[in-house]
Amino acid sequence: MLRNIRRSGKNLLSPDAWKIRILFWSGAVVVGLIASGFAIVSEHANEGFSHLVEISPYLPFLVCPLGLMLVSWLTVKFFPGAQGSGIPQSIAALQMVDHRSRRAVLSFRIAFGKILLTLLGLLSGASIGREGPTVHIGAAIMFSLGRFAKFPHHYMDKGLILAGGAAGIAAAFNTPLAGILFAVEEMGRSFEERTSGVLLTAVFLAGITAIVIQGNYTYFGSTDATLMTSQFILPILICGVCGGLLGGLFSTILIQGSRRLAPYMKRRPTMVALFCGLGIAMAGLLSDSTVYGTGYDQARAIITGDSVLPDSYPLMKMLATIFSYLSGIPGGIFAPSLATGAGLGAEIAHWLPSLPVSAIIILGMVGYFTGVVQTPITAFVIVMEMTDNQELLLPLMATAFVSYATSRLVCPSPIYRELAITFLPPRAKTQEPQPLPGESER
Repeated sequence: MLRNIRRSGKNLLSPDAWKIRILFWSGAVVVGLIASGFAIVSEHANEGFSHLVEISPYLPFLVCPLGLMLVSWLTVKFFPGAQGSGIPQSIAALQMVDHRSRRAVLSFRIAFGKILLTLLGLLSGASIGREGPTVHIGAAIMFSLGRFAKFPHHYMDKGLILAGGAAGIAAAFNTPLAGILFAVEEMGRSFEERTSGVLLTAVFLAGITAIVIQGNYTYFGSTDATLMTSQFILPILICGVCGGLLGGLFSTILIQGSRRLAPYMKRRPTMVALFCGLGIAMAGLLSDSTVYGTGYDQARAIITGDSVLPDSYPLMKMLATIFSYLSGIPGGIFAPSLATGAGLGAEIAHWLPSLPVSAIIILGMVGYFTGVVQTPITAFVIVMEMTDNQELLLPLMATAFVSYATSRLVCPSPIYRELAITFLPPRAKTQEPQPLPGESER
């Protein structure tokens, strides 16, 4: 025991240990600053496209295809590796063993491109979020800063990628706890004991930085919606099963669609973007122009009851997000999935008129979101923190795990893990993907 105490004391005072801490913590503050600026500018991009739609609901049939073609061309020409959510790239980087391969998907250039192209995508009306891109940006920044530490790559790379990705989630959602859980549940599946304390502190600093800049807000406001214990079973089962099936179907479409479109994306990426842009515009027309952008405003309006969206909203939002992702432009699926889930919850609430509407909407949100990403703990914590509601903790947890089990029936492998295969080096693709630490337990 005395030996352990002496060893921990040496580690505390070691110059190398402090160099690592300073690297992680300063990087986390940088990630928090960039994530906050990204969030603020993203809102303006959303509003910019909304003004275009106010001029004419048919204008997106011009703006969406042309905008997505431009973003697709810029991605292929100047920022290869920046496409899609960014979480698959971060997960793929964790599985790579070569530092040079990691640099192909994680760099300052890609981080810059991710911000620029996601904003252009929002200005073009794409149904995308900034949370996945922020994970990619955070991982890229932290990984790139590692060169200044001059430690062996095998010693630092994975810890930096995990810390950067988790810090990105914490800052993007203004939910530090969700960032920690996401690092455990999706990106790393487990922590290494020697780096866990530094990583947790980095996530905390990124979250605090975002709070200082943007304030301690909740995306969807505060709601005191609750359910009596005797009311739990029916909404949990319905929201969990419906959300899991629909979310699993969405993930399967993205996985299979990405694979089937891969040959066309190599030959004619802008033409794929053109047709996807037309699909987004059609979904917008069929939903009274409610499916464009991140979906935060619509989800907030559904939860607070400020407005009623058309019955077609959840399906059209889902379709718009599918078209947006398959177009190959940078952009995440977190925010659109939360919005789709809120719309699904509102539809389920019609079936259960005797129960509180807001509570069912929140359960629908966590059900669908879990069905898509298959990270139940992260999902219910994100939803709980974003609605500032602890009263629904138990039903949220139960719905998330019902949805997770249901989604696995439709989509056996998590979406991000499947999409990550695309970014692995050719040799790694021909081999059986190795599970990340702790994944065999799931």
